[in-house]
Amino acid sequence: MMLKMLPLLLAFPLALAAGTVHAQAAAPEPGQVLAAGTVPDEATRAAVLARLREIYGADRVVDQIAVGQVATPANWNDYVQKLLTPELKQISRGQLKIDGTTVSLRGEVANEARRQKIASDVATSLNPTYTVNNGLRVSSADQGILDSTLANRTVEFEVGKATLTPAGRAILDEMLRAMQKLRQRKIEIIGHTDNQGLRTTNQGLSQARAEAVKAYLAANGINGDLLTATGQGADRPIASNDTVEGRARNRRIEFRIAQ
Repeated sequence: MMLKMLPLLLAFPLALAAGTVHAQAAAPEPGQVLAAGTVPDEATRAAVLARLREIYGADRVVDQIAVGQVATPANWNDYVQKLLTPELKQISRGQLKIDGTTVSLRGEVANEARRQKIASDVATSLNPTYTVNNGLRVSSADQGILDSTLANRTVEFEVGKATLTPAGRAILDEMLRAMQKLRQRKIEIIGHTDNQGLRTTNQGLSQARAEAVKAYLAANGINGDLLTATGQGADRPIASNDTVEGRARNRRIEFRIAQ
């Protein structure tokens, strides 16, 4: 059986597939949960639909499940029920497929911790005869908000110091507004320098600048517990340090969604 769904706040279908026999199903309308495929008896069909309606609402579930002569492992319906949990609503653009004793997960989740937890919860809810294929990936949408806001610009500091310039603060004010859209996501602030001077000095300066950015954001409305600051020194250049322009690009602050 295949179950497809589109939570109201997502732009693309979230698909869930479950069943001994996989069947091709039409794409759902926005907000719908499409259940399709073949199950061994009416009791299994009713149980799956009831669980989906409990999680997503009866008006969103579209029933395309057939009852047919298919073989299922022992207690298969019980395991299907264990897999249909509200936690699946954390997956977008995805698919859960239960084919006999093989369970496959695909789709996007908010971060690496959630990706691992969902797969772990699925595995621990099953007996050892089941195989779980974790194809979940971390969503890039929130990272795109940060990247497009920064737009390859450099957060400026006074020369050799961790003091923000007015231009640097102006960019951070834009980053503040972007971060407020990210629903309490954890963000890494990473400082970088060029290769001029001692390595230890550059490491310390990059750390101090990352800390200065964190302090500015926290002082202006971002929860400091969601921010971490690290310095990479000159270890990760994005341009040649042989030119003035290249060194200027390497002296930068990077913002990454924490995984």
